Amino acid sequence: MRSNSVFHPSIVNLPFFIARRYISSQKGNFTSFIIRLAILATALSVATMVVAMAFINGFKYEIREKLFAFWGHVHVTEFNPNAANLISNTPVYFDKALADSIASLQHVAGVYPYVLRPAILQADKSMEGIKLKGVTADWHLPPGIKFQGQPISYNDTDYARQVVLSTTTANRLRVQPGDHLLLYFLEPGSTAPRLRKVLVRGVFHTGMDEVDKEYALCDIRLLQRINNWSQDQINGYQIDLTQARYADTVAATVFNRFLDAPLTTSTMYEIYPNVFDWLQLQDINAQLVLVIMGIVAIINMAVALIILIFSQAKTVGVLKALGMTDGKIRSIFYAHSAFIAGAGILLGNMIGIGFCLLQKNYGFLKLNEATYYMSVVPVRIQWLPVLLIDVATLILCNRWMWLPLQYIRRVQPAKVLQFK
Repeated sequence: MRSNSVFHPSIVNLPFFIARRYISSQKGNFTSFIIRLAILATALSVATMVVAMAFINGFKYEIREKLFAFWGHVHVTEFNPNAANLISNTPVYFDKALADSIASLQHVAGVYPYVLRPAILQADKSMEGIKLKGVTADWHLPPGIKFQGQPISYNDTDYARQVVLSTTTANRLRVQPGDHLLLYFLEPGSTAPRLRKVLVRGVFHTGMDEVDKEYALCDIRLLQRINNWSQDQINGYQIDLTQARYADTVAATVFNRFLDAPLTTSTMYEIYPNVFDWLQLQDINAQLVLVIMGIVAIINMAVALIILIFSQAKTVGVLKALGMTDGKIRSIFYAHSAFIAGAGILLGNMIGIGFCLLQKNYGFLKLNEATYYMSVVPVRIQWLPVLLIDVATLILCNRWMWLPLQYIRRVQPAKVLQFK
């Protein structure tokens, strides 16, 4: 038999139904203004959290990638108590079988031998101390590092008398690609330095002071000749990985499977601990922003809900008079908060992600590169943190409403219904 009832509590969730009908009927009055204000406040809180996470993640990612781009992720060198000191007067012998074994490991993108040696650069009357990194022909600066000029021109007969400087060093020496300068190498126990005239082939710019102020590139055979080493003597191997998160795993695997004393492995986290410790501190800033914006969202929601309860005190009294329990009435306002929080989260995602995409494409927010290692605020949107922000905001805003909803227990139908 067909029922004539339009509404049946067993079919529709009654508190949810009442909340939805109430919100949809509020147009042009004070309650509607409060709802819109609460949605906007929640949206701004969520947008701030999304933008803060995208900026901090982008900042950490760009700094790490710049360091990895120049130095790789893992080094194989002779053991040194100070892992940050990569320069050694004692060479190790290049072992092609070892390099091939490391290169065959999962997550390894490349293995490159290198030699390091301090030198003094002179151009006219300007002089700069530098650390020369000698590299092979198959090592290249990655696309993420700015480069002008030409790469080092290797040949099969002799070492290339060419260098690639950082923009910082080139500016201090007032040279550019195509200019010549002198290299001085100081020898222990000798009063006369060894001298080489070289051509500035190109200039690079990472934005990292630890790299730009200290290092330049040259043919590995140039430094081997200066050190009086053979072509199979090097300072170590640079290992590039497909992803930085595998650095510890690959370093442990290489050490345990392939190396004998005195060789050991070091990750960039061990070689530059100060940089990565500083990056780790940025997580504290992110957590602080998330906590503050979460509290703001909760307070805004609580204030809006209190106003809604006060404005609907008569409705609460009627529902109590009809026999609805306090728990069911609280469910109505819980649904109110869920509607408001959901709309605010959706709008906040649109504002936050839209702002991040504009910054990523146009870079209108600038930074002091000397302080922050980059000239534009970097953006890295990761969808898992965005989802966690949304879920946490929805849950917190809804669960913390129990305090203002305690007022419902104090509403007495006999008192609120006597007023028209």
